Amino acid sequence: MSIGIWLKISRPGLWFQTVWLYLLPTASMRIWDSWEFWVGLVYVTFPLNFLVYGWNDMVDYSIDKANPRKDSWLFGARATPEQLLRLPVAMVLVQVPFWAVLVWLDHLAGGLTVAGILLINFLYNDQRIALRGRPPFDLLNPMGYLIILYLGYWLNAGHPVPWQTILYLCLFCLHAHVIGEVMDFYPDKLAGRVTSAVYMGIGLSKLLIILCLLGEAALVYFTFHEWVLTSFLLFCVAWLVVDLSWLFKEKQYGLSQLKLMGVAMNLAGYVSISYLWWTGGLLLD
Repeated sequence: MSIGIWLKISRPGLWFQTVWLYLLPTASMRIWDSWEFWVGLVYVTFPLNFLVYGWNDMVDYSIDKANPRKDSWLFGARATPEQLLRLPVAMVLVQVPFWAVLVWLDHLAGGLTVAGILLINFLYNDQRIALRGRPPFDLLNPMGYLIILYLGYWLNAGHPVPWQTILYLCLFCLHAHVIGEVMDFYPDKLAGRVTSAVYMGIGLSKLLIILCLLGEAALVYFTFHEWVLTSFLLFCVAWLVVDLSWLFKEKQYGLSQLKLMGVAMNLAGYVSISYLWWTGGLLLD
């Protein structure tokens, strides 16, 4: 298996989410000359996402092979059965050096980080538990991404993260996951996979995304008085209202629309990363 297919499996188009969470506790800190910081930053890009999405690809092969948005750098590979069979060894070899460094740096915090990553992915993908197909637990499991927030905090001696920010991030993880389920609504439904979006339908799923964004906007404005991010969130709400009531409603998005959405999410993600790191907009004084 080539490095190219490994990279595509890790979904570079979704790295902005893990980078965003890792950098948040380090806002405005002098971190660029810290080798520990770079170890963590590299880990939350390719290695971590290779584990998360590679594990998922192995159990979702029959669904993914009919999903039109697969086989792209934005949304992941469409690997062959032979490639997937060799994937576990590759994932382990990529993880172990980083896990060893994290545990060496701090036995307790590093061990908890590694254990948390494994547990969350096991609960989501294991065929016996399979939270990915048990609404509403498929919506709660992605909040395990907050482990990355913990990693960024302890590895870099970062700023304490207030509970309001954690609540905001829970809503962020929730709405981001529902967006993915809406994108995959028809392929999942045709394959017989029951996600929360399939259970609720596209209309209610989009309404849930809107409610999450409104909750995020309220938290950001009233807690942090951060009007730039609030304005962006309210713009997203307005767009989704137009999408739900007039534009697409419950129709399937075309491949070109999905790719455009992927590019837009990356642009918004990396711009917001830079802005919030510079301003510390989600951290209380």
